[in-house]
Amino acid sequence: MNLRDLSYLVAVAEHRHFGRAADACYVSQPTLSTQIKKLERELGVELVERNPRQITLTAAGEQVAERARVILQETDNIRGIAHRAQDPESGTLRMGLFPTLAPYLLPHVVPHIHERFPNLELLLVEEKTEVLLEQLREGRLDAAVLSLPIDEPHLHEELLFDEDFVLALPAEHPGASLDEPVPVSALVGEHVLLLGEGHCFRDQALAVCRMAGVAERTGFRATSLETLRQMVAAGVGVTLLPALAVQPPVPASDHVVLKRFADPVPTREIAIYWRRTSVYSHLLPELADVMRRLPPDLVGIRPIP
Repeated sequence: MNLRDLSYLVAVAEHRHFGRAADACYVSQPTLSTQIKKLERELGVELVERNPRQITLTAAGEQVAERARVILQETDNIRGIAHRAQDPESGTLRMGLFPTLAPYLLPHVVPHIHERFPNLELLLVEEKTEVLLEQLREGRLDAAVLSLPIDEPHLHEELLFDEDFVLALPAEHPGASLDEPVPVSALVGEHVLLLGEGHCFRDQALAVCRMAGVAERTGFRATSLETLRQMVAAGVGVTLLPALAVQPPVPASDHVVLKRFADPVPTREIAIYWRRTSVYSHLLPELADVMRRLPPDLVGIRPIP
């Protein structure tokens, strides 16, 4: 039994397909299949059910794959310890962010992270919150930037910043001429467009809608903030957007008018999380400090152009 064969089994467990698992491991499919069979012979038990249409792990295969993940993660930790013994701020850090934050926050923080940690290889993953939490638990991520609340006692939490929500209206909407800031009650009577299930921003926007006593527009759920923005520009309805999503380098739209909310301003709290046992626990607080040094106007304090 060796680490390579265990990594092949974990890849099969994740992809449920020999071809995709082989691609992920950068080997040919026959090589991967041969090594899995070798591992099965060595252990004396079938790990994978090879059906024509579907690859399924046996009960023993699932248990072995689960423990193999731990072994591979600890192996990475050992390598990381060795790298950091040579240079405490080197190595590879895998950080996840959710889709309604990643493309808007990263342009403002990645240059500063690279400046502060020039020898750190930062690998970024964009996924929904539940996927990021699963990858963080399994050790496939070292840290994740998420929106509160997160109930994971085994994770350490470092608050980064609060981000305001803004109201996005079609340019021809009667409310476009309202003086700022506008009350949340401005949503009353509107067709409020929201993201689809699984996005944490959907739940946060729904909470604001409930506070205002309004419901979302039925029959439409967007897959991204950019889709929401285009639907507003087309005059289909109004929506809520996080402040970072309407700041440069995101281009402004002549067909969308943005309005700040009056107090109490709807916001979301952003924090970075990592496992309490992480080998990067000495470095991540400094990384968090770099990420929280955003100019205040970026998260919605200053009037939005």
